[in-house]
Amino acid sequence: MPDSNNSDRIKNEEQYEELRDQGMSKEKAARIANSGEEASKKGGKHPKYEEWTKEELYDKAKEVGIDGRSDMSKDELIEALRSGD
Repeated sequence: MPDSNNSDRIKNEEQYEELRDQGMSKEKAARIANSGEEASKKGGKHPKYEEWTKEELYDKAKEVGIDGRSDMSKDELIEALRSGD
């Protein structure tokens, strides 16, 4: 059970969501959002996956090694990239 000081909460929810939209894992995004530091110069400025073309999403999925990407729709590619599958 979490303790009463809420140490398991995300300190900077906005930054966390922006990092997740960039495809960062939940753990890494949480570490950065809780550290009070920027992920990079572009942190939070990268376009959301919904703004990418299907081809760009496919290329990213290929880069990170997502199986079955050739049969995925744009929405499925986004979900797979976000979940790290």
